[in-house]
Amino acid sequence: MAKVKTTLSLDEALMRRVRVRAARMGRRDSEVLESALREGLGVIERIRSKADLSENQAVDLAHRVVHEGRSTGGSRKPHSRS
Repeated sequence: MAKVKTTLSLDEALMRRVRVRAARMGRRDSEVLESALREGLGVIERIRSKADLSENQAVDLAHRVVHEGRSTGGSRKPHSRS
């Protein structure tokens, strides 16, 4: 797949989290960012299609769910991939 070089302005704390995760995983910052974008956009698309929502409504719903998860301490247990 062809790559496109781009410049982004990100919050310093967020970029620090990306760098830490990349270092822990032995991956490049760009790989971590690309993975996070793919996952986030996929979630939004699944919400939109299943709930018959507009793009903006799906983004708003995903945003609320993420923030609810943070406020409850992310109490959901991670599922294992078998």
